Amino acid sequence: MQFLLAFVVVAPLLGAVAALLPAPPGLKGKNPDQAVLRHGVTVTGAVLVATIVLAVGFDHDHPATMQATTDISWIPALDVRIHLGIDGISLPLLLLTALLTFLCALYSYFKLPAGPSPKAFVALVLVLESGTLATFAVLDLLLFFLAFEMVLIPMYFLIARWGAGQRQAAAWKFILYTLLGSVVMLLGILLIGLKSGTFDMVALATDNGRGLTTSVQVIAVLAIGLGLAVKTPMWPLHSWLPDAHTAAPTVGSVLLAGVLLKMGTYGFVRILLPIAPDGMRTFAPYLAAFAVVGIVYGSLACLALARTGARGDLKRLIAYSSVGHMGFVLLGIATMTPTGVNGALFANIAHGLITGLLFFLVGAIKDRYGTADLDTLAGATGAALYGRAPRLGALLAFAAIASLGLPGLAGFWGEMLTLFGAYSPAEGLSRPAFRTFMAIGAFGTLLTAAYMLIVVRRVCMGEHPPQARLSPDDRAEQAADGPKAADGGPQPSGAAGAWPVTSTTPQLADIQTYEAAAWTPLAALTVLAGLWPAVLLGLTDPAVQKLLAGGKS
Repeated sequence: MQFLLAFVVVAPLLGAVAALLPAPPGLKGKNPDQAVLRHGVTVTGAVLVATIVLAVGFDHDHPATMQATTDISWIPALDVRIHLGIDGISLPLLLLTALLTFLCALYSYFKLPAGPSPKAFVALVLVLESGTLATFAVLDLLLFFLAFEMVLIPMYFLIARWGAGQRQAAAWKFILYTLLGSVVMLLGILLIGLKSGTFDMVALATDNGRGLTTSVQVIAVLAIGLGLAVKTPMWPLHSWLPDAHTAAPTVGSVLLAGVLLKMGTYGFVRILLPIAPDGMRTFAPYLAAFAVVGIVYGSLACLALARTGARGDLKRLIAYSSVGHMGFVLLGIATMTPTGVNGALFANIAHGLITGLLFFLVGAIKDRYGTADLDTLAGATGAALYGRAPRLGALLAFAAIASLGLPGLAGFWGEMLTLFGAYSPAEGLSRPAFRTFMAIGAFGTLLTAAYMLIVVRRVCMGEHPPQARLSPDDRAEQAADGPKAADGGPQPSGAAGAWPVTSTTPQLADIQTYEAAAWTPLAALTVLAGLWPAVLLGLTDPAVQKLLAGGKS
């Protein structure tokens, strides 16, 4: 178990180095580019298998206990140790990271984004995976910070070199926001280490803040919380996210939404809740307030992008939806209750599965149409996705319905548990305030349903012009003289909507075999988590109970 966890963290880093080396003659395949892409699939697949074996060997009867631990002195002068371990909180995130990275590598083998050398692309994805896995596995504050920062440079280059549109500006905005937040976070980490005499996260969690004064805890929570809030992202520190998603390649958006955002919320749960509980109690109402503002703001932004004539980008809309969904995660954490924190962790995993699938689908739609503009997709698609690529349209509708929190799918349980946690927050927190936050969050679920259903109606069903106001002769003339879409199909002028389907409506390529291989696991796990939430809650609940009790089971 110790070896497996160390292998999971280190193997992608070694694989990144190997990706930059010349391929052996017998492994080059048809060309060197294919060889390095196959290398990426092989390494990420091996890491996924090792993570699954780790999960199978995990003692599920004691998920609150740190398992597969490694504890080696690294910098004795600062008491910094290479301390690794997993429990019921970190294991699901390790599995999610390994799965999404493997699916991205598999997808890229068949659909590599346009850009520089494939060697650099594969190496950057592997470094990104290593940093993310290390973030969820390390148990030393300074190592956590190093792993937390390790993912920034790979994601910057993935956006700047393999992205589209305003990619340079988006990449710079991403790295400036996150680096500035990280500088402040480092100050808080150093404050905790210097005042407590250790950077060991297990020892600090067991101490439960008893070795830190309230003022030190408040300052530490403010500093570390700001850095984590930028990565989450929390309103109003979210403005880098829509630009980054809009410019990033498909796999970059999947990893950014499915994995990187979870690093921020994981830090709240793993560091701030157990190590500085008094400081968290001070800031919990403010965190909850920002969370519910983010829920409503993200939904309203999506509604604005989804309306006819807004020229909204579908990738940008999904990015804003992440602001709202991560607001539920932060609300659950702010309740400081087992119910709320379990809901936050469940919503974390659900968001990774569902939004990862959504970004895969939006990327595929953009590849087929050459744009992600909603007005173009709704107004130039003839019979829209249901008529032109029915399986792709059905899967997009499924992902959208899962995202809005339909009971029976993964998105439902996290949001419900966070709202229940807000109804009865931890002792010392204002119940009237948190019940108000609960009501606002519940209203946000209605807004989420509204914009997701609008997206499904427009993209999957298309929009039809008001034919009833035209005479038969006018309709015939309009059909004959209307402008043509980029793929040769009929397109009405303006943003009025698509023509009715005809026998000559051009068809699109439906879901390809490699796409089905990359997307089916996410859809299946979304259903599994929705129908059998105990699979995840059985892991997280004992660990959360112990975490909030100061290390006592």
